[in-house]
Amino acid sequence: MPVKLAILFYTTYGTNHRMAEIADEAARATGAEVRLRKIAETAPASVVNGQEAWKAQVERMADIAEARPEDLDWADAYLFSAPTRFGAGPSQLRAFIDTLGPLWSQGKLADKAVSAMSSAQNVHGGQEATILGLYTTFLHWGSIIVAPGYTDPVLFKAGGNPYGYSHTQGAEFDEAARGAIAHQVRRLVKMAEKLTA
Repeated sequence: MPVKLAILFYTTYGTNHRMAEIADEAARATGAEVRLRKIAETAPASVVNGQEAWKAQVERMADIAEARPEDLDWADAYLFSAPTRFGAGPSQLRAFIDTLGPLWSQGKLADKAVSAMSSAQNVHGGQEATILGLYTTFLHWGSIIVAPGYTDPVLFKAGGNPYGYSHTQGAEFDEAARGAIAHQVRRLVKMAEKLTA
């Protein structure tokens, strides 16, 4: 049976959407069954529509289904991708995580492989803190954290973050960036295969 992977992302201007798309492609190449899901926008429509770039990104994602707790119940593994907000995950992602209490209380998030990616406007904008903060939540779930570590040379070409891929907003998704995301996803799927064997 192929690994069932839920890729859940939140994005404002598209960086984490692109990261999730690259991850989706890499996961499918391994034979995994993938659900690509966006985290629901909770900012008021007046705020979103007041910024053209934000509004345009919402329109670009109109055909992507919103994440639901059922997606995590279905999956063998999770990959989360979200920007940093002052060194933590965005409120939209935290609001979604708050809906997972019933699954958590039934142990349905435990023993599943999980990994995370992030982005910020600048190189030291809080990406690592955001990923580590998410990992704290995953530890409470009883999930098995699968970080990329320093397990492939591509990580050094793409910023060298052993916790999870992080991207600087506006930077090109070059070969190293795509390679680092693909490596993280392949590692996640491989570990999920072992956990579900």
